[in-house]
Amino acid sequence: MKRPILPVHVVGLGMGPGDLAPHARELIDLAQVLVGGRRLLDYFPEHPAEKIILGKNPETALSRLPALAAQRLVVILASGDPNFFGIGALALKVLGAAAVVFHPNLTAVQAGAARLKITWHDAALVSLHGRGWEELAGALARARKIFVYTDAEHTPAAIARFLLDRGLADARLAVLEDVGRPTERLGWHSLEEAAGAAFAPLNTVLIVRPAPPAEPLHLGLPEGSLEHEGGLITKSEIRAVALAKLQLMPGHLLWDVGAGSGSVGLEAGLLLPGGSVYAVEQDRQRCARIAANRAKFGAAHLVVVCGKAPDCLAALPDPHRVFVGGGGRDLPGILGVCLDRLQPGGRLVVAAARLKTLETARTALAAAGWRQDIVQLQVSRSQPLAQDLFLKALNPVWLVSGWQE
Repeated sequence: MKRPILPVHVVGLGMGPGDLAPHARELIDLAQVLVGGRRLLDYFPEHPAEKIILGKNPETALSRLPALAAQRLVVILASGDPNFFGIGALALKVLGAAAVVFHPNLTAVQAGAARLKITWHDAALVSLHGRGWEELAGALARARKIFVYTDAEHTPAAIARFLLDRGLADARLAVLEDVGRPTERLGWHSLEEAAGAAFAPLNTVLIVRPAPPAEPLHLGLPEGSLEHEGGLITKSEIRAVALAKLQLMPGHLLWDVGAGSGSVGLEAGLLLPGGSVYAVEQDRQRCARIAANRAKFGAAHLVVVCGKAPDCLAALPDPHRVFVGGGGRDLPGILGVCLDRLQPGGRLVVAAARLKTLETARTALAAAGWRQDIVQLQVSRSQPLAQDLFLKALNPVWLVSGWQE
């Protein structure tokens, strides 16, 4: 009769062996196979068990464990809590739920909150370990207190630069280094300080942003709520239709080319949680206005790119959506780059106030073989007149939408 596979025990160490409950410590002491990263195995240098290092390919190492568990007691060591951004998910995937038993412990977030003497039930929790920046971008849109798990690429200094690029200079960072070790250190830093500093590789970051702005960001922002140059702003009614035509979704990356005041990119952030907007504008004074509008509404999703399109677009990540609100004589080149760089399933929307712009957009989309749709928007707004109202017309605008079959 085949001997059944014994459960593999996944034990969270918390911040170190001192956080182990008696039953978890006993499991480790009795283990015949100890599995974990080098740092965790180093906590038990005299342990007689066979030791398996979870290196660059942990899935392969874990796949060996069922055979070993049929004969011996196998314990996987995890930092913090194995089921909180830890090895738990991979252990379940490789071994199956029936073959594992979890022993939870303190997380770095819990330990960090205790040391900082703050609550953490109201914080967003983000792991950048082996991930992109999208998770942090999404958290910035919904929380003002964010705990971040870092890695060698997403260091506290890199996080500080990421926040500075999004106009959040008034945020502060708490960096918790080597928590639970003799070299433990805790410090509060301005973003400018943190951006140029070096920290221990083992760290957790807390981002704290100031109170929300008096006027929250919302769809249909009145033109008077934004800094702009002599009426050079996409009117709120045009903005609403343009955003609908863009068909924005969570996580999307949007280029707003010829951003002017940044009004479209600001409101777009409400429709692409976890995404980003690159507001591209060549005029430096307009760039300053976009930055001021971003700061007013705390719109961390928006990155200001002060440069001349299409040349400056080369440094940007490929977009899911593009809105073109300006371009002048450079419009053919801008559209060519945008159509070439859009990700599969992408959409482009061009706002045209002149017939020449309309024709340029139509021609570019036709030449690329993209489908297109055109709407003309004629907006009239009420104005007071003789103790009554009359409707005053704004200039008509065409929105040209393009997408691939």
